[in-house]
Amino acid sequence: MTSQVSSPAEQADGAVAGEQRRAGTKDVRRLNRVIIRFAGDSGDGMQLTGDRFTSETASFGNDLSTLPNFPAEIRAPAGTLPGVSSFQLHFADHDILTPGDAPNVLVAMNPAALKANIGDLPRGAEIIVNTDEFTKRAMQKVGYETSPLEDGSLDGYNLHPVPLTTLTVEALKEFDLSRKEAERSKNMFALGLLSWMYHRPTEGTERFLRTKFAKKPEIMKANLAAFRAGWNFGETTEDFAVSYEVAPAAKAFPVGTYRNISGNLALAYGLIAASHQADLPLFLGSYPITPASDILHELSRHKNFGVRTFQAEDEIAGIGAALGAAFGGSLAVTTTSGPGVALKSETIGLAVALELPLVIVDIQRGGPSTGLPTKTEQADLLQAMYGRNGEAPVPVVAPRTPADCFDAALDAARIALTYRTPVFLLSDGYLANGSEPWRIPELDELPDLRVQFAQSPNHTLADGTEVFWPYKRDPKTLARPWAIPGTPGLEHRIGGIEKQDGTGNISYDPANHDFMVRTRQAKIDGIEVPDVEVDDPDQARTLVLGWGSTYGPITAAVRRLRAEGLPIAQAHLRHLNPFPKNLGAVLERYERVVIPEMNLGQLATLVRAKYLVDAHSYNQVNGMPFKAEQLATALKEAIDA
Repeated sequence: MTSQVSSPAEQADGAVAGEQRRAGTKDVRRLNRVIIRFAGDSGDGMQLTGDRFTSETASFGNDLSTLPNFPAEIRAPAGTLPGVSSFQLHFADHDILTPGDAPNVLVAMNPAALKANIGDLPRGAEIIVNTDEFTKRAMQKVGYETSPLEDGSLDGYNLHPVPLTTLTVEALKEFDLSRKEAERSKNMFALGLLSWMYHRPTEGTERFLRTKFAKKPEIMKANLAAFRAGWNFGETTEDFAVSYEVAPAAKAFPVGTYRNISGNLALAYGLIAASHQADLPLFLGSYPITPASDILHELSRHKNFGVRTFQAEDEIAGIGAALGAAFGGSLAVTTTSGPGVALKSETIGLAVALELPLVIVDIQRGGPSTGLPTKTEQADLLQAMYGRNGEAPVPVVAPRTPADCFDAALDAARIALTYRTPVFLLSDGYLANGSEPWRIPELDELPDLRVQFAQSPNHTLADGTEVFWPYKRDPKTLARPWAIPGTPGLEHRIGGIEKQDGTGNISYDPANHDFMVRTRQAKIDGIEVPDVEVDDPDQARTLVLGWGSTYGPITAAVRRLRAEGLPIAQAHLRHLNPFPKNLGAVLERYERVVIPEMNLGQLATLVRAKYLVDAHSYNQVNGMPFKAEQLATALKEAIDA
């Protein structure tokens, strides 16, 4: 959310303490923001725990941002560092932009979780550890020669040793469950404890558990009991003498109805909305791949909105079916990640030649090859721009936040339908799995995407005969007519061999090929996109230019620098092909341009080539998003250079 600029005090890394009051026998301390990280084995339910805490935080009215982080393996080796799964949540009483640089609170379910995350914690942070898991064997597995709970290595932190497993089993002894089954509810005990500690609502979680385990009533009751036991433990134990309040972010949000939403869910909803606004059926041809599969799962639930999903046997079949659906008059979509784009490249080229609307959703992840399936990266930009044989230009659109994925999907559909072209929508793993509050738009706020199909002949021959020319173009958009198969008199051929201008007949004529190549490029170059907006209140000499999911960290870093009195300008690109028409003029106004990217400088390469600007790259490819403090330091050096 970006409706309010926070004060310098609110930009500090740690949660800032405010007023205190008494609640019963315990102090209640008011904070303006908190960063919590839940960490444990991939089988400990950390993603579910984090998701439930996030949902309750959203319902309470805080602004928030999340960062799920989990292994690629379905079940990584238990108790090992590679098997650690975590979920970080940053929530506040004001406008925030990132999941936070460093957690104020770490919930560590085992020694591996502690060791994997302790390096990210600032001194003074709170650590809640499940002491039951700190056995000699478990500690040796991750390289602890002595117990970190006893050797003084955690003296700089506020340590809360809690026997979570024992307390959970004890709380569930009245249920007909084995010890192993009872232990699985320890994440709900931890969730209950943290919900008490930060005054989170509980009704939503209890309702969720009743629904999720409706067919397993004993498991449902056990999880509810564990959740309530965790809450009661926080209320009664002497180890937690203080609880915390983070007020709703009432001033951060424009008036409206809000919900918490992840990037993939927002993107799915955006595609459904685009289908509705275009009055076209939505067809998804896809093959499951991390981190894009959630879009396929979500869209498959919405047949009542005219959505048809096809899980193909491979990536090539998925996009082939989608392109066929586009030929048949649907709003066609295919979803994938970087490796799948490579497989789809020939069919994307076919879509360019056929000039049919197709939305290609690429949820980028770490590469090359299989790479880091569950980690984030921005390294598919050049693949989206040039990863096909021949001159095959494709528009590229990139959302900047999880909620913005909804608007980006509508924008991608607008371009595809208006200009009869495949369009790349470049999201990434950070946006896909992260979440934030989203204002649900009113229907009259959505764009009108309706198109007119060809209904009759559109060309008159010299002898007066009226015929249909499939490549006779709209003079403004250069789009060719979209004729539904079976429309009488509009029969035409499609295929991958070059077409003759106008008639669409097969053509090997050199001059015609040159004309068609240049026309397809001109069509993309002529796409109407908004001018890039520049945020520069102080007439700075340095501009930081970003794209995609770097928006949050860049904006947070810029706010920190301005709070210190340093002038810096910011611009962020939604459209990467074509670039906004004013981008060149914007770049010329600044002495220094810095481009942070989660790759080795792909946007910087494009900017240097097109505008002859000596853009400076700041790059990271470690599978994680930038930290605001890290970017602030780099940008400060650029200002001082």
